[in-house]
Amino acid sequence: MSASSSNKLATDLRTKSVAELETELSGLYREQFNLRMQRGSGQDVKPHDFKRVRRQIARIKTIMSEQTAASA
Repeated sequence: MSASSSNKLATDLRTKSVAELETELSGLYREQFNLRMQRGSGQDVKPHDFKRVRRQIARIKTIMSEQTAASA
């Protein structure tokens, strides 16, 4: 994922409400858990998927904190 595509993703996320972001965040936590379970059970899991999910979680949390700081 290039820097321009991550900026585009962040721009798309900024247009969503906090409730939508929380829904997406819970889905990413579930995906992260499933990846850990797959790795633990010996299935072939691509290592870059862990990094991708972790960064998406961080991106959403950052945007959520920016929105709460702006509204306060």
